[in-house]
Amino acid sequence: MGLACCVVLSCNKLLSEQVPQATLSDEQVKDPANAEGMVVAAYAIFTSAEDINSSFSMWNFDVRSDDAYKGGNGTSDGDVFHQLEIQQGVLTTNWNINDMWVRLYNSLSRVNSAIALLNECDDSFAMKEQRLAEMKFLRGYGHFLLKRLYKNIPFVVNPNLTYEEYNELSNTAYSNDEGWQLIIDDVKEAFDVLPEVQADKGRPTKAAAAAFLAKLYLYKAYRQDDPKSNKVTAINTEDLQKVIEYSDPTKYYANYDLEEDIHNNFRPEEMYENGKESIWAIQYSRNDGSTYGNLNWSYGLIGPSIDNVTDGACDFYKPSQNLVNAFRTGADGLPFLDGFNEKDYSFGDNADPRLFLTVGMPGLPYMFNKNFIQDETKQWSRGNGLYGYYISLKQNVDPALVGEYLIKGSYWASSMNRIVFRYADVLLERAEAYAQLGESEKAIDLVNQIRRRAASSTQMFSDYPSRYGVKIYATEYKGSYGKEDVIKIVKMERRLEMGMECERFFDLVRWGDAATVLNKYYAEEADNCTIYRDAKFTAEKDEYLPIPASQIAASNGHYTQNIGNW
Repeated sequence: MGLACCVVLSCNKLLSEQVPQATLSDEQVKDPANAEGMVVAAYAIFTSAEDINSSFSMWNFDVRSDDAYKGGNGTSDGDVFHQLEIQQGVLTTNWNINDMWVRLYNSLSRVNSAIALLNECDDSFAMKEQRLAEMKFLRGYGHFLLKRLYKNIPFVVNPNLTYEEYNELSNTAYSNDEGWQLIIDDVKEAFDVLPEVQADKGRPTKAAAAAFLAKLYLYKAYRQDDPKSNKVTAINTEDLQKVIEYSDPTKYYANYDLEEDIHNNFRPEEMYENGKESIWAIQYSRNDGSTYGNLNWSYGLIGPSIDNVTDGACDFYKPSQNLVNAFRTGADGLPFLDGFNEKDYSFGDNADPRLFLTVGMPGLPYMFNKNFIQDETKQWSRGNGLYGYYISLKQNVDPALVGEYLIKGSYWASSMNRIVFRYADVLLERAEAYAQLGESEKAIDLVNQIRRRAASSTQMFSDYPSRYGVKIYATEYKGSYGKEDVIKIVKMERRLEMGMECERFFDLVRWGDAATVLNKYYAEEADNCTIYRDAKFTAEKDEYLPIPASQIAASNGHYTQNIGNW
């Protein structure tokens, strides 16, 4: 099965929603008594509007990074994502470019409908301000996903726009900096109102808004405001100070901290879900009365096709050899900051423990289940080795849990939550801000917190050294380092900690590193994955997706295409 577009959506107008907002009549929709129902509908669309081809996790678009190969059954399997992977032949008319745009604006439409109705409620609705804060948070989230993908987007921050006004919005009304500030404004309003604890796990807390603000200010800090360039022209210290403010541990310690083992964040069992590191997560479920439950179908293409177990899984989003090599450590237990190209990683090499929690490898148990030892056969690589034989572990579930947490429908799905903001991410963002501000010691201290946890994250594979001959070795950074070295250290630690969590490509773009890093990656990977022999990243173009051709056509001249001669 391929990366098929199960529904190729059309959008003749900016926000002609394809998903019904709710099963309410026009009169009911205008009734403030139905506000809670509209709020629930707004939450629901962030699961129902995504699918295997357009995951809001963005794994489909992180195949542009050096973390992952597209995978699947060859280059024609999901050909539009193959084009993105090698940055060749991408067209403004490709279905996936428009599909994600439509899905995310549909989500924003649902959120704005809830906001409009909440605004009609009087003070008799005691939860009005809190629910408005939740919707502002969700509106910020939708705009954030869009802005990372397309850069120049129309912002729908007025919930009462008429249909005609929607189609008069411009995607260049705001500078890049102003666009980030619009999103920040929504999330700041949410932060000021949201409670420390929510009874329902899926609702954002004050800490979730703080984590979101830290991320937003970090993106905003790397200024890309030249309309003729995607270059980072400056790094704003005031924005970095805001990152420090909203990543302050006192905003989190009451309810959030690092898990003892990083793998606890990627387990579906109830005892692990919504753990202390999960600040805000998309909630999936099973056994909720529906046929399949509110399952996570967005990872349905990532699993391997194991004979008589997960037949029909599609083997996409496969870890790259480059990522695996990045987990190598030297005799000092530290990573090679400038890469290590003498040979690819093998079991006899020292490795950071997170390698075995991020990447399934031939010769080792898949998902730590010794009944499923990976090898170099087709069930571990539908492309017969074209994309290697590695498997992503963070999105997958132990095959022993088939029927319980891993469920077969139209594709494979699981009930495992997707963490959007986790505490380790916040610590790394704080470290990055400190590094850019020249406060090197504080940055290294934070990195070492992450590395200490990494070194002890061995509960799932403590017998791998004796049974399989792997060498696990990771230590802390000691001594003093200059600013540029500390920035390198933080960037490397972010890659290792967040590997295969769909952040890497967007990190490279905001740092201004994408063209340099990815063209070097293509050259080095050409022998491991031959598709990269035709790959080329074009600066001032490939950092962002083009505005979809159908949206340009429907905008009545109000949209401007992104730079790059699309």
